[in-house]
Amino acid sequence: MTSRTGEIYRVDWLPGTDVLHGTCHCGAEHTAQDPIEMWEWMLAHPDGHAPRGNGS
Repeated sequence: MTSRTGEIYRVDWLPGTDVLHGTCHCGAEHTAQDPIEMWEWMLAHPDGHAPRGNGS
């Protein structure tokens, strides 16, 4: 059985590059070439990133 938290994580590949663009459920965004780095960043929420509009 899986738990539903309502949190949505999105990772898009930027065509023509090796770059992934991730968006956390809080709205923070991050780019990385390494998929493991991307998921670690997302799953570390809220450490390591802040929501959009925070000024950081």
